[in-house]
Amino acid sequence: MKIQNRRNAAVRKGEEGIVILVAAIVLLFVVAAIAALAIDLVTFYAARSQAQLAADSAALAGARVLANSGTTSNPSDNGLFLSARGLAQSFATQVATSNAIGGRNLTAAEVVVTPPGAAGTDLRISVQVTRTDLPTFFARIWGRTTAAVSVTATAEAYNPSGLNTIAGQAPPVAPVCVKPWILPNQSPKGGAIFDQNTGQIEDLTLLGWGDGGNSFFARCRTCVSPFPVPNAWQYYPMANDAVTYPAPLQGLADCNIVLNNDYQRSIAGCVSTPVNCNSDVNIDTLAHNTRNSDTAVAVNCLTNAVNNKGDQVDDTPPNRSFQFLGGDDNPIVSARNKDVLVSDSVVTVPVFDSSAGNVTNPVHIIGFVQLFLNSDGNSTPTGGPTRGHIKTTIVNLVGCGRNATGTPVVGNGASAVPVRLITPP
Repeated sequence: MKIQNRRNAAVRKGEEGIVILVAAIVLLFVVAAIAALAIDLVTFYAARSQAQLAADSAALAGARVLANSGTTSNPSDNGLFLSARGLAQSFATQVATSNAIGGRNLTAAEVVVTPPGAAGTDLRISVQVTRTDLPTFFARIWGRTTAAVSVTATAEAYNPSGLNTIAGQAPPVAPVCVKPWILPNQSPKGGAIFDQNTGQIEDLTLLGWGDGGNSFFARCRTCVSPFPVPNAWQYYPMANDAVTYPAPLQGLADCNIVLNNDYQRSIAGCVSTPVNCNSDVNIDTLAHNTRNSDTAVAVNCLTNAVNNKGDQVDDTPPNRSFQFLGGDDNPIVSARNKDVLVSDSVVTVPVFDSSAGNVTNPVHIIGFVQLFLNSDGNSTPTGGPTRGHIKTTIVNLVGCGRNATGTPVVGNGASAVPVRLITPP
């Protein structure tokens, strides 16, 4: 009996050993399968992140083209809109296909760009990127050899001009890199630039206007109250407050020119503090007897036009988006003598409500003009560069008026028309 019990115990121990071995083998396969699945999932989510980055960057690039083109400043010009839309679609596709997903770049067939359908001041562009042949590794065990990923992004070029009239209310904008000049709401062609209440653009033909001999220059060298009566295209200096509008210490244009004061540095660099439309700012009342020559030196630095070889507005047929021709002094060698979409010569300048006639501090910002500072803009036919007369071309107009409400849409770069992602949030 004892022998039999010993035999049964031995059998049971043998069976238990086999069960443990089988369980270990099964567990090993389960762990391996989970690890394999995890590796494939990580690969998939990495590809999805790459796809979203590609879609985001492409949508933002397309919206930037729409913003820089000027079409949001003149929705009635359908030819300009069609040109801008085509250029935005092409550029968005180009940016998307320069991105790699799962180890290779997207093809044009894997990118679908949906541009805005009609002209307007608030334009949106969507980009969908798709890859259906992402290779799997361990999932092949279950017969799955490929995976698919598809994402979408939508970006907006937002110009509130006239939206207070069209839609009732619209939030204002708050551009950054604003130059320390404040223009009265007086069109160089006569009348007003914006409706002071709604921000609607009063004269759409201002877009693309070049000042010729009527140069943009300072209204006063020493602005003391009472300020000189405003004149069209003559700016007042904006107060260079060390707290609210500090001069930049970094990011100045690389021009080999010594900048001697905060006023010059505010022109040649980017002041990152946003300037809100529908807000109050002060005119600088300090004495600056060298205001015009300071302006000329700083503009020469900003526009890389020390040798009068800065960027130019490309002479294009009517109804074509704004493009700029890189000058021989452009710091990016590959941009010289080629069309570029952005330029250091493009600046944003606030416009204040001057309907009262007399000007007192503070002044109320009701819009912005985006100007191209021509590379020969520091001189006039009768004056030298120390006069600080700047020849300009209007490339965008952004109004908000006094009726704008809501949190301002903060801008980016030197553009008066902010660009932002709408989806994904």
